[in-house]
Amino acid sequence: MATVEAVCISENKGERKKPVDAVEMRENHGIVGDGHAGEWHRQVSLLATESIEKMRKLGLDVTAGDFAENITTSGIDLVSLPLGSRLQVGQALLEVTQIGKECHTRCAIYYQAGDCVMPKEGIFAKVISGGIVKPADQIQLVSP
Repeated sequence: MATVEAVCISENKGERKKPVDAVEMRENHGIVGDGHAGEWHRQVSLLATESIEKMRKLGLDVTAGDFAENITTSGIDLVSLPLGSRLQVGQALLEVTQIGKECHTRCAIYYQAGDCVMPKEGIFAKVISGGIVKPADQIQLVSP
């Protein structure tokens, strides 16, 4: 079963996100109070716990939010989802808009490990319908 492991926000782009108890997702906006919210295709970012674990095995002390992801997941292969897939995440419905990203500037994690999982294994989505999302919420693929 796919699950939300953590929900994280930051006020500004380009910084690690902090885990919080719950987030409010707003339709065609993203997460209320998050620096990446707005009317664009990367309103919400998701990264699997399994991806974070790869970086831990390289010796990094990293946890949820350290890769600037909003939603840390487990039990779902995010990068295999086709663009346009819809995910029910807690009360919110998300649509996958991008798989991976170009890393324009090397972050601190890249310099520590010589690699970073977010550009290859993170995915991005827009909010189709809003609602509250919190750790332990289920994630369900609604349409591929």
